[in-house]
Amino acid sequence: MASHLFFVLAFWSLFVIPIIINGYSPKEIIQMCSKTPNPKPCEYLFTNNPNYGPIDNDQDFLKASLKLALDKAMQADESAKSLGPKCRDRLETAAWDDCVKLYDQTIKRINETVDPFNKCSQIETQTWLSSALTNLETCRIGFIELGVGENVLPLMNNNVSHLISNSLAMNKRNFTYKPTYKGKFPNWVSPGDRKLLQASKPGPGADIVVAQDGSGDFKTVAAAVAAAKSGSGRVVIHVKAGTYSENVVISASNIMLVGDGIGKTVITGSRSVNGGYTTYNSATVAVEGDRFIGRGITFRNTAGPQNYQAVALRSSSDLSVFYQCSFEGYSDTLYVHSQRQFYRNCDIYGTVDFIFGNGAAMLQNCNIRPRKPPNGTNTITAQSRTDPNQNTGIVIHSSRISPAAELTYLGRPWNRFSRTIIMKTVIDGFISPEGWMPWSGDFALDTLFYAEYANSGAGASTANRVTWKGFRVLASASQASAFTVGRFIDGNSWLPGTDVPFISGL
Repeated sequence: MASHLFFVLAFWSLFVIPIIINGYSPKEIIQMCSKTPNPKPCEYLFTNNPNYGPIDNDQDFLKASLKLALDKAMQADESAKSLGPKCRDRLETAAWDDCVKLYDQTIKRINETVDPFNKCSQIETQTWLSSALTNLETCRIGFIELGVGENVLPLMNNNVSHLISNSLAMNKRNFTYKPTYKGKFPNWVSPGDRKLLQASKPGPGADIVVAQDGSGDFKTVAAAVAAAKSGSGRVVIHVKAGTYSENVVISASNIMLVGDGIGKTVITGSRSVNGGYTTYNSATVAVEGDRFIGRGITFRNTAGPQNYQAVALRSSSDLSVFYQCSFEGYSDTLYVHSQRQFYRNCDIYGTVDFIFGNGAAMLQNCNIRPRKPPNGTNTITAQSRTDPNQNTGIVIHSSRISPAAELTYLGRPWNRFSRTIIMKTVIDGFISPEGWMPWSGDFALDTLFYAEYANSGAGASTANRVTWKGFRVLASASQASAFTVGRFIDGNSWLPGTDVPFISGL
């Protein structure tokens, strides 16, 4: 345990202790910092790093905060990588390895917001900063869940997270919805790709074919994914019917993975937290490259309810789409980790918190199937927004929730600003009348955002729902419209180019 303490304290001290340059503290910096959620760290960081000016207005201040956050994240990343040889056991190594990857992703996302050649919109900036903050939290959680982070919690407020949180608040200030659609959709799907998406069974047109019998280019999905390179064009991988027992990480962008249908093409694994993996790294399939499309595949984790968190699919992919797919597991089945995600005509099975994470995730026309839980209680969602300015949440729209005959709750708050909306969905009668379950005592009950709108079915009545300050029944279509595909994930600007059907509004 002493070695665990040494390693964890050494690792997190890199993110907590800033480099002091001098005591310069211009008046304009103090005034700008006073408008942020973290004014004291803001003043300290800028007065000791005075080379990010001049700062004359809010936009200058946002740019300076982003550049400083990027520099601090790069410093932390370099120092973190140097700690690898000091890991004392497999668990420390597993948590450290996640953090290195997550810091790389954080740097990538912040860099996208400051790159002068990448003219990102306010919506994109808010999405990528939300993701960057989520990555830091995921890094922290990994140490705790593997039991090597008992002393991490007091050290969680590192400088990079403060800067990102402040930038989120500044970008959101005076934010009004402005769709980014300008009349031309991205050319994501070629005519041949459309044939693969629309056909009842994929035909010719794939760039790479996976077949267990040797009739394709590769026998495993992982080998096919490794052969696919990121580029401006889409790479279509057809995975023929069969059960593929493997763990796959898809890091390249513009990948389309097409199977022969739910239950026919199955990718399965059994990693779990109880088996020594972080939740983040337990996924049977992890999608990290942007603009991913998956269709006609079952993603499965067979670790079972006794092994705690065991992810079937994790998506950290911005603008990712899953169409006619199935996600099968028990605890923590579908990890909507970060970024904008869309699920259409999918089936999701699980027990505890089986749709969870901090992406901006839309589930539309899906079947949500709670399984028989190990302790007699299910929770469908566990959304984990940590900052009120993150544009994240789980929205279940025009779907059906119909599980095993066990006591089930719609969700519980994994983090303080947890946000979940269920609207125009059929909810069967197995749902507890209270609807929602607390995480621990009164944690987050005032700060969460849970909402229901125009649902139907025997379990849809809100007459006996919880009376938490953070829960509400949306009274009008205008209130609910903020959580539609068109507005919540800016779907009109990118989903038409995927050729996947969707409902833009209510």
